[in-house]
Amino acid sequence: MAGRGNKFSKIKYEERIRDEINLALRREFADPRLMNVSVTHVELTQDYSHCKVYWDTFNAATRGDAKLAIETTGGRMRKLLSEKMEIRHTPELHFIYNSQFEDAIKIDQLLKDSMDEAE
Repeated sequence: MAGRGNKFSKIKYEERIRDEINLALRREFADPRLMNVSVTHVELTQDYSHCKVYWDTFNAATRGDAKLAIETTGGRMRKLLSEKMEIRHTPELHFIYNSQFEDAIKIDQLLKDSMDEAE
């Protein structure tokens, strides 16, 4: 497993998990609801036993379907991570919707609206 005392190693380990999950979503799962899902960020706990997987979808209208689909992949995804990364203790995955892009669009729109009102 990645060096537990080294923060740089933890960051690299999180990046590798993110990349492997994104690859698995494209190659290992035939569910069409997962085609527009992308993992944006991964956070491991200090003991590497739990992993928050932040995801987003390119189509906000399909977010509900994508949420159901990605949550059902948890067990199989852990197994795939274990095999691909050749690790014995795979962290438990917790999928969390990341609304940062939608929030950025809303903030941008609010700023534009306030600028229009100021003129």
